[in-house]
Amino acid sequence: MEDFRQAYLRLCKEGGVEPQESVVAQLQESRAAQSSRLDLSGHSLSVDTCSVLATAFQNETSFTEVVLSDCMLSEEGAKVLLTGLFGNTTVKVLDLKGNNLRSTGAEVLGKLLARNKTLHRLVLEWNALGVWDEAFSLFCDGLASNSVLTQLDLRNNQINHHGASELALALKRNTTVQVLDLRWNNIGLLGGRTLLEALQKNHSIVQLEMAGNNIPSDTLRALEQITGHNTDRQSTLRESRSRTQVLSKEIQTLKEEKSRQYLSLMNTIDRQREKMGRSNGLQMTEAALALSEQKNHNMAELLTRVKAEKEEQRERQSRERKKEQEDSAHREGKLLREIQNLTETNAQLMNKVEEKERRCKSQQQQIFELKQELTNSTAELKLQLTQAEDRLEIEKRRSKQALQDMDSLRQKEVEHLNRHLEESERALQERIFKLEGQRIQLEEELSKAKAACVTERAQAEEELGRVRAQVRLEEQEHVSCLGDKLRSVRSNLQEVQLHCSQQKQTISELQAKNSQQGSEISAMRRRTEELQQELSSKDQEKVAEVSRVKVELQEQIGHLQAERTTQGGLKEKICALEREIKVLSGNHREVLLDKESEMASMLEKLRLKEAEIQRMREDEANRASYLQSAILTYVQGSPLGHYSSPKK
Repeated sequence: MEDFRQAYLRLCKEGGVEPQESVVAQLQESRAAQSSRLDLSGHSLSVDTCSVLATAFQNETSFTEVVLSDCMLSEEGAKVLLTGLFGNTTVKVLDLKGNNLRSTGAEVLGKLLARNKTLHRLVLEWNALGVWDEAFSLFCDGLASNSVLTQLDLRNNQINHHGASELALALKRNTTVQVLDLRWNNIGLLGGRTLLEALQKNHSIVQLEMAGNNIPSDTLRALEQITGHNTDRQSTLRESRSRTQVLSKEIQTLKEEKSRQYLSLMNTIDRQREKMGRSNGLQMTEAALALSEQKNHNMAELLTRVKAEKEEQRERQSRERKKEQEDSAHREGKLLREIQNLTETNAQLMNKVEEKERRCKSQQQQIFELKQELTNSTAELKLQLTQAEDRLEIEKRRSKQALQDMDSLRQKEVEHLNRHLEESERALQERIFKLEGQRIQLEEELSKAKAACVTERAQAEEELGRVRAQVRLEEQEHVSCLGDKLRSVRSNLQEVQLHCSQQKQTISELQAKNSQQGSEISAMRRRTEELQQELSSKDQEKVAEVSRVKVELQEQIGHLQAERTTQGGLKEKICALEREIKVLSGNHREVLLDKESEMASMLEKLRLKEAEIQRMREDEANRASYLQSAILTYVQGSPLGHYSSPKK
């Protein structure tokens, strides 16, 4: 740890780069914890820092896991940093999550996978490797040539069906990747099918995550089934390898024991020979010979036991081979039966496919006829709708013109009646004003005549008083000349009486004139009453005329309302026709959608059946090859093969 930190600081100093405090602190924490994990997640790494780290990674380090998630790496920085890992032999886990790697990053990652020989796990979640198809194809080429990577995380990388096809080609060539995570991309139906075809040839992937890719459920189930088969195959391979290892260990231990026993026997024989050489006595030699014979006998028994054990092992192996032959024959029969069943199911599926194709053709013909009927019905409905709209517009124009004519006539009649009423009112007012003026003049003349009569009566009374006073004075003063003046007085009296009679006559004339004027005033009053009656009759006639006009207007309004109701009925009919047209179009649209969905489902079923037939064919081919290999292994493992091998 300290060496890597010192190397980082030294390289920063040599390159004139300011070391990032966060990187130095993280390196210090890793050194203090004595961890083999370098975690720089969340630290923003510049291009210079990436170049220094790349130079440090080119040397031998003690880090086996490097975490660079969410480091905001630029294209140039990612290129420099990943280039430094080309020749690294210690880093086994690399995490580049959330760095928005694009075309340049995908190309450099492809080169890294092609050149690095120690990286086992690569995390590329939340990047954009699948946006550029050419760059992602280079990444897939590097993955195809890689032989050490076992886990690959490509979640949320915007991989489409083109990228999925490139990845499928890479998986056909790669034999080491066991865990592949492709969740939350945009692979779709076509990409799912290409991956399904690739996994039928790839037997190393045991875990495949495909959620959130708009792939049908049947394709997902097929992918899960294939990964399950791969897991089963891997488990059987591991068990067989463990068994072979155990058997090889047991055989090795047996060989070692036999060699030790043989060496111990030879050592005892040598010791016995030495003892026999040293001893000169016959007894010793006899005893040694007896002992050697006993040992030879023991060795012979041991050899017989070893031979018996070998025979037992050979018999056990022969029994196991027979059992394996029986199992292989049973499996061969089972495979043949399965092949027959598959051929029968294939024939049935082909018949079903032909029947589905015929149904599809008939349904396409029905859909074509329905489309033609729909176009004809829509054209007819559109024609009827245009005709109805034209009739409606004509009726609207007619009703509008009639309403305008009726309004203009009604306005003209009302204006005419108003003018006539105004003229009659003005004439009656003028006549009333004239009569009022005449009445006022007559009242003035009457008041003047009354005043003149009063003044004349007052004057006559004054004159009469003066005359009476004069007479009294003359009678008092001129008592003597009464006789003379009696005649004059009588004559004056007669004159006065005459004058009085004249005055009375004028008064009677004035009274007659006054009565005449009163009769005239009464006549004028009667005339005014007659005029008022005429005016009231005119008013009544006016009211009657107005009521008649109102009745006529109400009748016209009733007619217009009836026409409006008829227009409303026509509108309702038009709305009903439009609704019927909408319902018919909706029904036709629904029928078309149903037919199209049925066609899509049928086509999908046909594609699935074709894929299933292809998969069954490939399974049959794989089984036939597996059967052939089993037969070859059985033939090679038969006793003839064992007997022929020693001769060779």
